[in-house]
This record gives sequence, structure tokens and C-alpha cells, in this order.
Amino acid sequence: MAAQSGQGISSKAAAGDLTPAAAGGRGRELGLCNGISPWLSPLAMAVTQDLALPAWFGRVRVLERQHLPHEGAVLLAPTHRARWDALLLPHAAGRRVTGRDCRFMVTKDEMQGLQGWFLHRLGCFPVDQGRPTLASLRYAIDLLALGQQLVVFPEGHIRRADEPMRLQQGLARMALLAASQGVRVPVLPVGIGYDAPSPRPGAVAAVCFGAPLLPEGQGREAARAFTAQLAEAMQSAEQAARAAVGRPLSPP
Repeated sequence: MAAQSGQGISSKAAAGDLTPAAAGGRGRELGLCNGISPWLSPLAMAVTQDLALPAWFGRVRVLERQHLPHEGAVLLAPTHRARWDALLLPHAAGRRVTGRDCRFMVTKDEMQGLQGWFLHRLGCFPVDQGRPTLASLRYAIDLLALGQQLVVFPEGHIRRADEPMRLQQGLARMALLAASQGVRVPVLPVGIGYDAPSPRPGAVAAVCFGAPLLPEGQGREAARAFTAQLAEAMQSAEQAARAAVGRPLSPP
């Protein structure tokens, strides 16, 4: 699942009133996704967690789980190395662990066709990478205001090569924007590691949670500074995950 960073949050959006409202939030949900299906969600969980992951991976390790909150709003900021990431995150932080679902912000392309039909009913919602709509931003902040956990991949795409971490600033801007509207949310860096660039059957994977970060300030400089801080924390979490699977990161 390629995820969306919201890089293009505009000054118009920043100036808008994004204070969550229950009725408005429900209207936005109907416009962006179908919520979480009470029948499809348990089925998808069983298929992915009980069948797909055990069939493909010989072992999945979860490190530093004490950093993962079980209540209150949180933004999960994982590295993005394979499509398996979207299944490993619910395994490490989803309903069976925290009692709540992972709500993924994804690209518009991911929400097309049969895949999109499922994602719409599993709590995912789309954001246009270049021009995120006010409805999408408001909906994301609505979710956080309700104490849910939102997943945003700050790199914006799958990166298989070992290279310096490059993040888009969308997550930082969204977190700062939420804080300006009274929704203060910790950002949890997450490192995901595999024992090979393209995991094969019997592979070993690890998910490592870093300590939560709290964005401070407003404006472009604050977003730039927090993005740099987050990149360093994600790199550290990924180093721990890669070491756990016996494939240490190459020096930058």
C-alpha cells in the first residue's frame, strides 16, 4: 500500500477552521470512505493475520512495543519498504494489540478498482498527493480528535534501496495544523525491516516502535525542523528492525 504524505497542504487549508465536529466528521467520512465494515473487517483480519502473514513469514518480531499507546490519538509514521508493510502494521498495532484499528491515509490510485472497494470498507481514505482537499485534512483531524490511530507513510512511496531517509513534510504540517486546532497528537516513528529487499516465503520481518515525538511551533520552519527530527528517529527505528532480522542497514 503506497501511502500519502499530504505534502501539498496549502496556506488556504492552514487558514481554514479544521475543528472537528461530529456531524461534519460523519459527512466527510461518507464522502471519503465507507468507514469500517463490521463484517468485512474481522474477515480481512483473519485472512491477513491468521493466513497470509503466517504463510509467507517464518517469523515476525515486534520491538519496543512499550512505546505504542493503547488509547488517545497517535500518528504512526512508518518506513515503507514493501507492500507487506500494510499488513505488518495492523499485526503490530491493530485491534488485537491495542483494541483499535489502523486508519490508513493512502493515495487516490490505491482506492481504485477492486482493491479500492475493500480499502473503502476497511477504514482507509484517499488524499491527492499534490492537492489534498480540505475534506481529507479535516477528516484526518476528526479521526485524531476521536482518539484514533492514523497511519501515514512520510516517504510517500516504497523505497527498497538503502539510501538516506527522505521525507515529505506533509505529516509534520498535518500534525502542526492539528495542534493549532487543539488536537495535540504524538507522532510515533516506526521502522520496518525484512531479511531481504523483496521478502520471499519463509522471510523474517521486524517492526520497531520508536519513542513518541511531539511537534512544536507553527509554519514552514517548524515543519522542516520536525521532519528532520522524524527522519532521524525513523532511521534509528529501522536500524533496530534491520539488525533484528540479521540484515543491518548499510552506512549512509
